[in-house]
Amino acid sequence: MKKKIKVVVLMGGKSPEHEVSVIGGSEVVKNLDAKRYLVSPVVISKTGSRWTLTDKKSLLALRDTLSLRGTGKEIVLAKSRALKGVSGVSSKGVDVVFVAMHGPFGEDGTVQGMLELSGIPYTGSGVLASAVGMDKIMFRKVMVSENISVPKFVTVKHGENFKHVHKVLKHPPYFVKPSDQGSSVGASIVKKEKDLGRALKLAHKYSGTALVDEYVKGIEVTCAVIGNERPIALPVIEIKPLKGEFFDYESKYTESGAEEIIPARIAKSLTKKIQDMAVKVYKAIGCRGFARIDFILKNKKDPVVLEINTIPGLTPMSLLPKAAKAAGISYPKLLDRIINHALSK
Repeated sequence: MKKKIKVVVLMGGKSPEHEVSVIGGSEVVKNLDAKRYLVSPVVISKTGSRWTLTDKKSLLALRDTLSLRGTGKEIVLAKSRALKGVSGVSSKGVDVVFVAMHGPFGEDGTVQGMLELSGIPYTGSGVLASAVGMDKIMFRKVMVSENISVPKFVTVKHGENFKHVHKVLKHPPYFVKPSDQGSSVGASIVKKEKDLGRALKLAHKYSGTALVDEYVKGIEVTCAVIGNERPIALPVIEIKPLKGEFFDYESKYTESGAEEIIPARIAKSLTKKIQDMAVKVYKAIGCRGFARIDFILKNKKDPVVLEINTIPGLTPMSLLPKAAKAAGISYPKLLDRIINHALSK
């Protein structure tokens, strides 16, 4: 009988996306094939100081996890045992860690560096790609150096005078967001100059530096990529927000928040162009395993890269599993591929 692979699924953490991470991590735990894997779910607290080992039943019994967002309240598990951080994980004799974390202290290279030091294989991109992918300013600089189209933008540090925004970008609308967050946390559209200060205040709540983009009007699309040395692009998804003006947090994580059309309602030649660009972005950053690249189609025909997600959402509402399904890859098979890529690094 073939020996089962020991997988620790790491979720939660010190990030505004804590709850989304737990939901995604739960979905991973639920869909990992019990015949192939021995699964140990580990939830990191919102402070980052407590690592809790739980079991599948306790984790999947959680309800209304998103309701805890912004409250500071920790998720309560029916069964739990404290671990001594990453050393507690390594003491379990783990074969691979499935990182189901998002945002700072999860998707930005910090956890990846810790696992590298411990010599534990893990899913997704390495330290450098994770750090660059999370830092939207550095990511944009890499894109510019690779001649990949991105929106015109300026940065505003916390407490800095922002008169230069108007000089560079001229008149609104602008799109304002923190420079190192995901899931559209702290993001907003500015339609009038008098509202820019309020938008920057919101962005600075989550980051010391805000990114102010020219507002590019067009069709929102996204393209996931999976693989290591020979990555492949999955079907392009068209996104039509229903709850907000853009694909914000609520649109992403609530039922009927957005209409997601697979494949996107665009020409085959444009689909191919987007997929090729997505793979180019993936390689330029040095990604491994999986990622998702977000675009806006300027004038409905010119792909402009907005950002990369080196650990895309893994919840039932998330785009990566939907794209994989459209490509004939079930959620369990997608997880198999991600883990295989981690073990073959």
